[in-house]
Amino acid sequence: QVQLVESGGGLVQAGGSLRLSCAASTRTFSSYSMGWFRQASGKEREFVASINWSGGNTYYANSVKGRFTISRDNAKNTAYLQMTSLKPEDTAIYYCAARSGRPILSGLGVAHWGRGTQVTVSS
Repeated sequence: QVQLVESGGGLVQAGGSLRLSCAASTRTFSSYSMGWFRQASGKEREFVASINWSGGNTYYANSVKGRFTISRDNAKNTAYLQMTSLKPEDTAIYYCAARSGRPILSGLGVAHWGRGTQVTVSS
């Protein structure tokens, strides 16, 4: 079982930046594709970004493309989401996800989820 723990959320003004981290408890971290999802109050959880096992391929939702950057450090068993130019509509709980093998492009087939970290962007 892979345990994922997110950190780095908080309150930030519009236009500001935050970096989220996702620490994974597994010896085979480099075999997992990693992703970030978010869920705003009253809305369904949505895909934000993902990265393949090596970090060579990344995928983004159109709403965050150019503002968010996903990365990973396999030596530290950690994935990151750098968020810049934040908007109030980015306010949500952000969840880390892990899937063995194929890249994460939706929640389908994702076996491992973190508990989430709250990001609030004030206008």
